[in-house]
Parts: sequence; C-alpha cells; structure tokens
Amino acid sequence: MTRGIRGATTVAVNAADVIINNTKNLIEEMIKKNNVLPEDVSHVFISVTKDITATFPAKGLRELSGWTYVPVMCMTEIDVPNSLELCIRVMMVVNTELEQSNIHHVFQNEAIHLRPDLAKWNKEDK
Repeated sequence: MTRGIRGATTVAVNAADVIINNTKNLIEEMIKKNNVLPEDVSHVFISVTKDITATFPAKGLRELSGWTYVPVMCMTEIDVPNSLELCIRVMMVVNTELEQSNIHHVFQNEAIHLRPDLAKWNKEDK
C-alpha cells in the first residue's frame, strides 16, 4: 500500500545551514517513527514558504545515507495571508503495510500549530 507521511518544521532564519539541518532533523524523525527504508520511498515533495530562499531543503535529505536515488522535488507553498512563516513542509510517499491511522506524522518547532491534533498524538508516542 502507498501512504503519505506528513512532516513540517520551521526555521528561525533564512540561512542555508539552518534550513538544511532542520530539514534533515525532520526527515530523520519521520524515518525513525515510521521505520522507513529509502527503497520503500516512491518520492518526496518538499514545500517552503516564500521567505525561505537561501537553499533547497532537499539538501538535508541528500545528506542521509542511502537516499541518493529517492526522487525529491522542492516547491513554494501557496502564499496565504497570515499563515505560518519560515515553514518547511514534507510529504513523503512510501510503500508500507501500516494502516493510515498508524502513520506517524511529524511536526516540529512552530509547525506544531499546523496540526496540533497530530502533533499531540505523536508527542505522546515518543
């Protein structure tokens, strides 16, 4: 079965090293909580808010061992007034036997406000 794993984080500043590190940390937690192997990943979409321009967040994923051949695409999130700033969102599409209700979506930093219901559920699961 193909399932989506959602993740999101924020950065304090639009700086390449911060963007790469926060993205890498987010994806590492998504991998750990869902027992994801790179060969089970169909593709990964990463979107950023318009204020993130210093680098491609996919560089954080590329630092992970075994993730060289996973297709990744970065894009800009739609610019909704009063939405969360400096935000990186990830949609990882994986082949898994997990039921949809057992997928662990990961929200870090200020991104916990995007889906507090899922962020709370996963925080209790740590």
